[in-house]
Amino acid sequence: AGGGRRAVLMPQVDGPPGGRGMALLALALALVGSPGGGQHYDYYGWQPESLPHGRFYGREPQCLDIPPDMQLCHDVGYKRMRLPNLLEHETMAEAKQQASSWVPLLAKQCHTDTQLFLCSLFAPVCLDWPVYPCRSLCEVVRDSCAPVMESYGFPWPEMLHCGKFPSDHELCIAVQFGNSKATPPPVSKICTQCEMEHKADGMMEQMCSSDFVVKMRIKEMTEENGERRLVAAQKKKVLKLGPLKRKDTKKMVLHMRNASTCPCPQLNSLSGSFLVMGRKVGGRLLLLAIYPWQKHNKEMKFAVKFMLSYPCPLYHPLLYGAGQH
Repeated sequence: AGGGRRAVLMPQVDGPPGGRGMALLALALALVGSPGGGQHYDYYGWQPESLPHGRFYGREPQCLDIPPDMQLCHDVGYKRMRLPNLLEHETMAEAKQQASSWVPLLAKQCHTDTQLFLCSLFAPVCLDWPVYPCRSLCEVVRDSCAPVMESYGFPWPEMLHCGKFPSDHELCIAVQFGNSKATPPPVSKICTQCEMEHKADGMMEQMCSSDFVVKMRIKEMTEENGERRLVAAQKKKVLKLGPLKRKDTKKMVLHMRNASTCPCPQLNSLSGSFLVMGRKVGGRLLLLAIYPWQKHNKEMKFAVKFMLSYPCPLYHPLLYGAGQH
């Protein structure tokens, strides 16, 4: 880097996710162990545009243990995090609450560096100064994961806009365990909308974060513009109405985004009834989850019976169809 400032990137490490701790430790040792410690670094050489006057935080930062119930990052590979974090969450309760929305994205395995990227922001490694993810790390995770999010009707959020992060020649966390290019989904990977929960709690979480839940038959299915289009039969039972209007339920058409080429075993046969969950986005009904109706399935019966009394979380899991409204 120019101006005499040294920029140290995260060293490239091959191996399983457990190697992240060693990678971050290597970063810390490279910085702290450099001649003169940190005094050769311009800590404020790169700053987020949203934080004026050269300040990263509104309060004095502190190092805290990553709590076991911070599911997104508790096994990221290091034990201590900096708070306030790099998304300006000033309390652990706020950081945990906001991070919980992103946990389902890890299960989608859209990119191997997804956890590293998210935790660098929600639970940044505890150093004497903040180290942000490189723009290239953000871009490769975004390019791999944004299509999955779009399937549920969510755009890549503004708070993770990659242009906000430093370029690779600055002090930042680089791509570690994944390819530097977006990871294309396997051709045989099941459509995200067709990945089923098998326990009542999981189903009720999906119901919590869906605008509507309907038991219905499917009259026809077509494919166009990279999505599937399901037309409901006239007879249906609305279990959760949400924002649906009479016209929505009378002629119900469900759209499955980014689902024209992926398999959906539930839809191999359109006979019988289905339990569907979805969101209303821009006047269209997006399908989030679909199950073949099984009247003898105890988990499904329990979920349907008690879904309206289930204690839904304030912040629903992002990829179960909920955002922060």
